[in-house]
Amino acid sequence: NVGSGKTMLMDLFYSHVENSCKKRVHFNSFMLDIHKSKKQSLPKRRLGEMFNYDPISPVAMEISSEICLLCFDEFQVTDVADAMILKQLFEALFKTGVVVVATSNRPPDVKRLFSCICAQKYCHTVCLDSGIDYRSLTVLFLKTFYCIEVNFHCALVSLVTGSRVLTVLGRDVTLQKTCGSIADCTFEELCGKPTGASDYLEMARIFDTVFIRHVPKLTLTLKDQARRFITLIDNFYDHKVRVVLLAAAPLEQLFVHTGGEDERDRQLLDDLGLSDEAAERLTLFTAEEEIFAFQRTVSRLREMQTEAYWMEGDRSSSSRHMSS
Repeated sequence: NVGSGKTMLMDLFYSHVENSCKKRVHFNSFMLDIHKSKKQSLPKRRLGEMFNYDPISPVAMEISSEICLLCFDEFQVTDVADAMILKQLFEALFKTGVVVVATSNRPPDVKRLFSCICAQKYCHTVCLDSGIDYRSLTVLFLKTFYCIEVNFHCALVSLVTGSRVLTVLGRDVTLQKTCGSIADCTFEELCGKPTGASDYLEMARIFDTVFIRHVPKLTLTLKDQARRFITLIDNFYDHKVRVVLLAAAPLEQLFVHTGGEDERDRQLLDDLGLSDEAAERLTLFTAEEEIFAFQRTVSRLREMQTEAYWMEGDRSSSSRHMSS
């Protein structure tokens, strides 16, 4: 269930481990680092040795030489290529004695790619299925979510100084309205373009407060934009970025899931040449994961409206404290 306390318990455990050889990371950030390290290790080999070179082993050796405890938040494996990389990586990490603690929305059963990383062999699964979304029980909310039916122009727009260009993996990502650690963006600007986790991580590093305007109802026709929005909120939540949304519908009505396949999905299943049974399992898996991701995002957006979350995300006060 969403909001059952998985991240809180893992962070509590992590904070009480006295060994300094530990690392806590969000899964999206970890995979970006793995792909970057994998790519960087390739040029070190001579061209004739490329085909026999294993790029994952040196990455695993580097990780195990630096840490003995690795904590993941939001561990999810929905990509076959990532599953194969993680299988090899975790086999090496487990054999060198690295302890892995992870939160996940789904158990590592045989129906999902999660099982490819040997989690069932080396890990013990603890179920936190309380049926309670503790985020929704918080009563002290700030007004950070606005459902609008008319054009709304914030008075603070006149204070915004100008655009800012972020360089992410050699690409330029331009935000049109920024002021210091505050970004004033539109949904189209953040989720309507081919942006991803690396872009959102860079935004989370730079900005502590982000306004997102004109968030539409996320229907099946906006599937790609909805997935980007989910990734954006996941990364902003993990880095305690404060978010103010101007949306076309209340939180509970923001995601509209019809439960059907679009033409693109049907074409993909045909191209893969899957049997009817296999295609049905894959479709159900995808739909189930999407619905859960929607629920998690709504739950997190509720918590992101609380005073406690906003106080924790106030980087200006921490900066003043550090400089005093």
